Parts: sequence; structure tokens; C-alpha cells
Amino acid sequence: MIEEEPVSLHDAPSRPLNMIEAINEALDIMMARDPDIVIMGEDVGYFGGVFRATAGLQSKFGKNRVFDSPINECGIIGAAVGMAAYGLRPVPEIQFADYIYPGLDQLVSEAARLRYRSAGEFTAPITIRSPFGGGIFGGQTHSQSPEALFTHVAGLKTVIPATPHDAKGLLIAAIEDNDPVIFFEPKRIYNGPFDGYYDNPSKTWKSHPGGKVPEGYYKIPLGKARVVREGSALTVLAYGTMIHVAEAVLAEKGVDAEIIDLRTLVPLDIETVQASVEKTGKCLVIHEATRTSGFGAELSALVQERCFYHLEAPVERVTGFDTPYPHSLEWAYFPGPVRIGEAVDRLLKD
Repeated sequence: MIEEEPVSLHDAPSRPLNMIEAINEALDIMMARDPDIVIMGEDVGYFGGVFRATAGLQSKFGKNRVFDSPINECGIIGAAVGMAAYGLRPVPEIQFADYIYPGLDQLVSEAARLRYRSAGEFTAPITIRSPFGGGIFGGQTHSQSPEALFTHVAGLKTVIPATPHDAKGLLIAAIEDNDPVIFFEPKRIYNGPFDGYYDNPSKTWKSHPGGKVPEGYYKIPLGKARVVREGSALTVLAYGTMIHVAEAVLAEKGVDAEIIDLRTLVPLDIETVQASVEKTGKCLVIHEATRTSGFGAELSALVQERCFYHLEAPVERVTGFDTPYPHSLEWAYFPGPVRIGEAVDRLLKD
């Protein structure tokens, strides 16, 4: 990698971008800085990706560095592992997280183990980008949130941005990392924040503070959470789309809650989590993935282990259900304002 001093975020001018534009800009900047970075995936080249996150990159950097792959997720990840072992820094796209499973063996058995099994002789600097999550009526095959599967695998890092600002900075940090990173992009908030009230008009990132993206190069360290708002009544732990839903619900209810955007699940900023829960004494975990063995279960266990004598109530979880993501009952499955509001009321009833 080409090492340069990052631009100060206080000095760099910023302008409003949506998350797709921020991701595209991060890829553009990194490809210009490092000729070893290559992008591949289904329709990422001439077409620019199904969500246009790679639009314009093939024409700028050429077909040898931005190229389409067959519809073969196992092959995409397997080829990326080989490229990484030979010194490249691939950024493959899996078109939807629902289709990442055929590549799971390559991710778990090869990419995640490469540094360990070679005693550090080889690394796997791979960043796998993939849109995930629901809220777009994608049904069971275009709405899944499989992040917990990857947090279980030693050697993989899992990153989920909640704003365009963070998407750009976290993606740059992920690409520069010498270990494999799963970079899940919440597609429900690609074009604007979502408060969970699905029958309200859509919003854009233009007026949201998180939509102001500095120009040029900057990165956000992996493993550092963001305190979205400070509070004393309870701690809310969330990531991705659910940050914005939680913000809207708590603002409407007038609750003085502290909201923490985890940003990265692995590595986890457990110090920030612990400090907040010790301050508030109550904890609510929110995620869209299914409940059983979801990442919220790990968060609940960690909070109980580290903050037991500070807790004034059991840790609450609001999650998806243990079913395939339903198309016709999208908003019953989605952890929306009603279920989050009920959980907040239970925590604050005493």
C-alpha cells in the first residue's frame, strides 16, 4: 500500500453524498493510490453494479482492474484468495448478501486461516463488499442479514456502516487492512436514512449530518464505535439501518438514551459499550437479523459478563424473527418503532 498522511477531516471540504456515492468515491480513491487493488463481481464492470456502486471505475482504471465475473460466488471468493496470496488487494462484490453462502468455505477455510496456517508468510487483504438487510420488499432471497455467521469465524473482520461519512472512511480502512474484511452495506439506507415509519415519505442524506462526506482520503479505524447521542436513561446498541430507527423512536418518546453505533462487530469496541452500560444501568440491543444466535446474543452475554453489578434490568433484544424474511409481512418482521418502543417501555417501567 502507498502510505500517506490522511487528510484532516477538519480541513477537508465536505459535501452531501448518498452511501452509494461515498462507497464509489472510496473505491476510486483507493484504486488511484494503489495499483494492486482490483474489483470484481457480477456486473461490476461496464454496468457499474446492480446498485451502481462501481459505476465509472472500469472506464477509468481499465478492464484488468475492474471486471465482471461469472455468477459463481465460490469462484469469486476463491479467485480473490489466490490474488491476495500473490500480492494483490482484491475488493470483490457479492451482489446480495443472501448469495454469499456458496463462498463461505473459501472465506472460512482459506481467507480467514491464510495468515495463521502460513505462519504469517501469506496474508489475505480482501474486502468483500455486499448489500444486506431488508426494508425493500426483497423477500427471503434479497433481505437477509447474515453478519453473525462471520463474527463467529476467527480471522474475519465484520464492518457495517450507518452513514455515508462512515461508509467511505470504514471502507478505506477495510481495504488497507491486511486481513479479510466482510463489509456489509445496509441497502435500505443507500439513498437516505430510514426511521422505520415505512408509510412516511422517503428522506435523502442531503440534510443529515452523516451525509456530509469530506473530500479526499480519510479513514475511520476498525474497532472504534461511534456515540450517536449521549444519554443516561439506557444504552442502545445497534448498527446499520437500526441506528436511524432507534434514533427516531427514542426522539419521539422523549427518552434520554445513549445510542452507540458499533460500526464494526469484529473487532468490537467493548470498552465504549461497557462504559455506557455502567453509566446507564440498562441496555437495549437492536438488529434486523434473526434472533437465535444473532450478534445481539453475543452483545447481551458480554454486557452481562462485564456490567452485571451495574445492570438495573435484564438486557432487552429487539430483532428479526426466526423465520425466512417474509415478503408480504415485511413490516411485521422488521424491528420497527412499535416493537422498539415496547422494549424501551419495559426497560424504563421501574
